[in-house]
Amino acid sequence: MNNDIVSELSFFVLLAKLGSLAATARELGLTPPAVTKRLMLMEQRLGVRLLNRTTRRVSLTSEGETYLTQATRILADIRDMEESVSSSRAAPKGLLRVNATLGFGRTTIAPLVSAFARRYPEVEVQLQLTDRAINLVEDAYDLGIRFGELPDTRLGARKILSNHRYLCASAAYLKRNGVPRTPQELAQHRCILHRQNDDSYSTWKLQKGRKHETVKVHGSLSSNDGDVVLGWALDGHGILLRSEWDAAKYLDSGRLQVVLPDYTLPSADLYAYYPSRQQQPARVRAFIDFLVESVPAATAPRPRRIPAG
Repeated sequence: MNNDIVSELSFFVLLAKLGSLAATARELGLTPPAVTKRLMLMEQRLGVRLLNRTTRRVSLTSEGETYLTQATRILADIRDMEESVSSSRAAPKGLLRVNATLGFGRTTIAPLVSAFARRYPEVEVQLQLTDRAINLVEDAYDLGIRFGELPDTRLGARKILSNHRYLCASAAYLKRNGVPRTPQELAQHRCILHRQNDDSYSTWKLQKGRKHETVKVHGSLSSNDGDVVLGWALDGHGILLRSEWDAAKYLDSGRLQVVLPDYTLPSADLYAYYPSRQQQPARVRAFIDFLVESVPAATAPRPRRIPAG
C-alpha cells in the first residue's frame, strides 16, 4: 500500500469525522475548492458517491459508511504494524483512544488517566465517556472499559476487577416500608432503577444456593446515571441494585443497608476489552497493565454484608 492510498484513507476519515468540507480544509491548511476536488477525484476513481453534500454539512452514503469502516480498520492496522516492528516498541507512545462508562469513567478512570499520562508522556490519551453501546472497530477505539458481560465475544478482554452487586436501601426507607424477607416481596416495594444500555434494568435475578429467582420490580424513579440513583437511595426513595465499588462506603457507614443479604446477584466484573489482534500495541498493553495495577487501589473496599433490619 503506497503513501498516496494511506493519505487518501486518512483524508476521508478526517472528513467524515469533521462532517464539513470547510472544516476539513481548515484542518489540512487547504482551500475548500482543493478539498472538494480531492473528494471528487476519490469518487471518480472508485466509481461511487461517498458523501451527500449540502452547503453546510456532508453525510455519508451507504458506500461511504463501508469505506469509512474499512479505512479506519486499515489505518489502525498500519499503525499497529509500524509500532510492532519499531526498535523503540518498548516505550509506549502514540494515540490511545479509550471509552469508559460515565460514572466510573469520571470518578475512577479519569484520575488514573492523569497518572498514566505522567508515567508515559509520549502517549496521547483520548478518553470518551458514554453509557451507550459502542463498536470498538467502527468507532476506532483502542480500548473499552465496561462492567458486566462482554458485548461481543469476538473481542479480546482482560478482567480488571471482580465486582459484586447488592440490593441496598436507607434505614429510613426500610423503617417506613418494612424489610423484604423474600425476593417476591420486592415487587411490593419502591425500587430505584438504573437504566444502562439495553439491559433489562427492571428485572432483578437473585440466587440462594441452587435456587434462582427472577423478580420484575417497579419504581417511580429511574436514571441512566449511577450517581443520581445512588443519591436517591441515600435520600430514602427505595431499594437500589448497586455495585460494591460504589456502595461500599455507605454500607460501611450505615447510611445504606444490604437487603436480602442471604441472596447473591449476578456479578458485574470490570473488563478492559479491545479489538482482537495477534499483537497489541505497546500503549494498549501498558494502559491495561496500569489499570490492573491501579484500579483495585482506587476503588472502594469490599463492603460488609450488613443485614437489613
